[in-house]
Amino acid sequence: MIAAIYARKSTDQAVADEAKSVRRQIDHARQYAVRKGWTLDEACVFVDDGVSGAEFARRPGFVRLMAALSPAPPFQVLVMSEESRLGRESIETAYALKQLIAAGVRVFFYLEDRERTLDSPTDKIMLSLTAFADELEREKARQRVTDTMVRKAQAGHVTGGRVFGYDNLRVDGHVERRLNEDEAAVVRRIFELAREGLGQKRIALRLNAEHALTPRAQQGRPSAWAPSSVHEVLFRELYRGEVVWNRTRKRNRWGEKRVADRPEGDWIRVAAPHLRIVPEELWQAAHARIAESRVYYDAATRGARQGRPRGVDSKYLLPGFARCGCCNGGLHVRSANHGSVGNRRRAFWYACTSHFNRGPEVCGNAQRVRMEAADRAVLEAVGEILTPDLVEDVVARVRALIEAPAAVEDIRGRVEGQLADIEGQIANLTNAIAIGGDMASLVRRLQEADSRRQQLVRQQEALGEGPVVPRLDWLVLERQARRVLADWRGLLSRQVAEGREVLRQLLAEPILFTPIEGDRHAYRFEGTASLTGMFEGLVEVTGMASPPGFEPGFQP
Repeated sequence: MIAAIYARKSTDQAVADEAKSVRRQIDHARQYAVRKGWTLDEACVFVDDGVSGAEFARRPGFVRLMAALSPAPPFQVLVMSEESRLGRESIETAYALKQLIAAGVRVFFYLEDRERTLDSPTDKIMLSLTAFADELEREKARQRVTDTMVRKAQAGHVTGGRVFGYDNLRVDGHVERRLNEDEAAVVRRIFELAREGLGQKRIALRLNAEHALTPRAQQGRPSAWAPSSVHEVLFRELYRGEVVWNRTRKRNRWGEKRVADRPEGDWIRVAAPHLRIVPEELWQAAHARIAESRVYYDAATRGARQGRPRGVDSKYLLPGFARCGCCNGGLHVRSANHGSVGNRRRAFWYACTSHFNRGPEVCGNAQRVRMEAADRAVLEAVGEILTPDLVEDVVARVRALIEAPAAVEDIRGRVEGQLADIEGQIANLTNAIAIGGDMASLVRRLQEADSRRQQLVRQQEALGEGPVVPRLDWLVLERQARRVLADWRGLLSRQVAEGREVLRQLLAEPILFTPIEGDRHAYRFEGTASLTGMFEGLVEVTGMASPPGFEPGFQP
């Protein structure tokens, strides 16, 4: 059988705890698969390092794992260290396990050498109790972390990462901030420019032209000032000598990462005059000028906010999916009147955000690409990978999986008696948990009893005969697969929202748009689709359609 591995380490676990690190989990799972005689598919090692077990939609490794189940998983066994690695939210964890098992994947935990099944009510109550215990442990860990952070904040100690303008130093078991004079000078420069009336974008351009020190780059973007980072500096009260903690809630009641503001009464404020970088008169003058500019701006725009609100998906196809091949910055949409006098209309282009918002010192790619041409070229390239050959591959995989021999139950007297005894023990332990008692001890004994029951169930299966495989109408299956493929191709050509959803499902990484050297009228783009492999193509910068001879390539 083909085996896969899933490993996860939560954000609330120490990095130095090797027993829980993802590398240790993968090594042990690989050894377990070898002992069982399974073949590990290295392409099916799914990892989430530093992600909470309460996160499901924003866990890349988990999302890839679940996506691999459709239309048919390329593996028959999934190995994990323990159930909590899959998740620490009982409802979501149970649903994920149900999807795995319903897809024909057997789930094993190497720490207990047992398989998780959902064949009987006992299996399901065991899953519920184990998931409940995991979620309870997560809640206790959250409470411990919150208590520690409150004490640190009240003492004026560091409760997060490094802030531009300061260095973090460990002192007597805690971390304190110390002024970084070189960076602090840049912070004061930002406030001085704001006092003079420069907007956040102009400040960013000025700093980049001056090659000023910058905050650490995020997500592979260029190391440079952006309007957003200037905004963060101007409104961070730490620079005026006041530590403010607990302004936002990072997770909702389900444990998912959903940032939301807390009531001001929950904030913790601590005066820290020794951390002041910006004098109070400079702070007040800069913010007075910002407020004055806002009044004029609101009057000019009649209160209409410019740009896309946070959390709202783009109304264009490629923002968020496309990046500049020169600097790895994102592409944004620019528009202007276009055409001859009397026939002018609004035209739209994609352009490098780093170049236009941060300056040519950050990225020299000033080339723009017409939106219609880029959208059409990308959709054609993506459409090329959704071919009938993909349907044939899907049908072949499903056929091989369903026709594989499997064990059936054939209960023998001795094993049946032992199973009845162990089921009785599990029922008694479940009743004891319902009444109340030492939760940790009862759950541990319940897990041990369930492990023994799993061994007996495996003995039953080993004594049985191969099942009669139900006959399938492969022509019907093929027609269904082709219909799904047609639906995906149709979505690409409909509204932008549907096209963005297809790209979100298909793309394994952003699409890189790189200007072709020596040809200022063409871009080459390439990306990787999670279902297949690489796609690439060529698009004119100014043309309304793909250039003659445009052939988006696909490499399996």
